[in-house]
Amino acid sequence: MSAKDVFHNAVKNALQKEGWLITDDPLFIRFGGINIYIDLGAEKVIAAEKDGEKIAVEIKSFLAPSAISEFHLALGQFLNYRLVLERQDPERILYLAITVDAYDTFFTLPFTQMAIQHHQLKLIVYEPETEVIVQWEK
Repeated sequence: MSAKDVFHNAVKNALQKEGWLITDDPLFIRFGGINIYIDLGAEKVIAAEKDGEKIAVEIKSFLAPSAISEFHLALGQFLNYRLVLERQDPERILYLAITVDAYDTFFTLPFTQMAIQHHQLKLIVYEPETEVIVQWEK
């Protein structure tokens, strides 16, 4: 299992503030001979008589000098995790959680926007200091 992202607790707290129940920290999946650890699993009950919404969240800080290198790693991880979730837990939606600073400086660039659209990435944009979710991109 890899180390938690520096903003792991900030994202966890932000989700809880929005009414999400953290069910897995981390979300463990064994599939195809490998172990996968997605940072968080969470559920939100929509209504008493309906099934709740289930998500998985991979958290990335984008603090390294090369945002494009971090993006390559995050994208590869995201695509592999989504592939496994589609087979193992298809009702769970995968999100990539990124800081508002990373979003404003890198994720709004034309190349990054094209990659997000092409790969159908779902994003949670959060403010790490106040531990709030600023935006959901579904």
